[in-house]
Amino acid sequence: MSLKSVKNLETNVYELTVEISAEKFNDAVNKAYLKEKGKIAIPGFRKGKAPKSFIEKVYGEGVFFETALDSIYPEEVESAIAESKLDVVAAPYDAEVQNMSKEEGVTITLKVTVKPEVEVGEYKGIELTKKSTVVTDEEINREIDQYKERAATYEEVEGRPAADGDMAVIDFEGFVDGVAFEGGKAENHNLTLGSHSFIDTFEEQIVGHNVGDEFDVNVTFPEEYHAEELKGKPAVFKVKLNELKQKVYPELDDEFAMDVSEFDTFDAFKADLVKKIEDRKEKAAEADLENQIAEKLAEGLKAEIPEVMFEMKVDEFVRDMDMRLQGQGLNLEMYMQYTGMDIDALKTTFRVQAETAVKVKLALDKIAEVENIVVSQEAIDAEYATIADAYKVDVEVAKKAIDEKVIVDDLKGRATMDFVKAEAKITEEK
Repeated sequence: MSLKSVKNLETNVYELTVEISAEKFNDAVNKAYLKEKGKIAIPGFRKGKAPKSFIEKVYGEGVFFETALDSIYPEEVESAIAESKLDVVAAPYDAEVQNMSKEEGVTITLKVTVKPEVEVGEYKGIELTKKSTVVTDEEINREIDQYKERAATYEEVEGRPAADGDMAVIDFEGFVDGVAFEGGKAENHNLTLGSHSFIDTFEEQIVGHNVGDEFDVNVTFPEEYHAEELKGKPAVFKVKLNELKQKVYPELDDEFAMDVSEFDTFDAFKADLVKKIEDRKEKAAEADLENQIAEKLAEGLKAEIPEVMFEMKVDEFVRDMDMRLQGQGLNLEMYMQYTGMDIDALKTTFRVQAETAVKVKLALDKIAEVENIVVSQEAIDAEYATIADAYKVDVEVAKKAIDEKVIVDDLKGRATMDFVKAEAKITEEK
């Protein structure tokens, strides 16, 4: 047994006294000698061949103590924490060696922060409002319009001047104070009028002109423009309108449905869209219900929560953000350069979210304990199978990558949230 004593110092903080036997410590010292002897030169011996006793005589008995302790410390502390039965929420700190010798082994004291005792407010019969999942004609038409846009074609405009919505094919060159500037010239550039993709009133000044017209467009660069030498400067663009095209949308018929989907009729295509919108709105409504529950659980929680739990959650959010940025070809350092933030400012943005997340987790854990919510082995196996399928790996690979405790904790949290939702009084939004 490595745990000698447990002492409550203050709320959520305990001091553990950990003992490592002389036998175990001496074994670690011998292993440290074998690992380090090749680095030590002793007169009269080839490098790496000096006996341990000679090295200790020259450099002191404790020459290998630190290496030995480093090798067994993590396992011994983990064992002591397990023996203490404390629900430790962060890494131990303020470790101090009280005694270390070959004769008596090692005695260490360290501090641990434990999960707080909590009281949850009323969690049965919570009043919630579920957002409407009814699909409106406007939503259906908006969805269909996206397909229409993707299926649209352009045809040449004849006999009229340029209008909003047209695609203008233009040559242009920009001048500031009569001098052409870098990046201000292009030929046969496609510009959709009314898209506001060019600065100031550039596009509006093309409207009304005919194919073949050559004219000036007068604009002013915005003060926040990316090119320093152009910020706030008035400019003149010499423009020639080479061609006009107008967007042509397809008829909403069976042929359209076959072109944009796997369905043979427009009615079947539309019915599938309605089902997808309903599913999307149902998921959003369920997520909103859980957000409402989370807010109420966090508000009703009573606990003296250790600051380290909030800090750890903030760090977790920062790591998650870094991973998402890397998926987009960026990283945290680049993001902070772009935004002008430092790491402390970034962490501050996550603080409120982290506090809520910690409180909700503590509340759900307490409810799971009170209601005896457990996770079956079948559910655990199914979750591993789902993860393995999502990442296209073998189930055994998934099990090695993710500790079962993490899976159980996640499943229990979800099951507890479902329990609270099932017990809630839910009013459907009109």
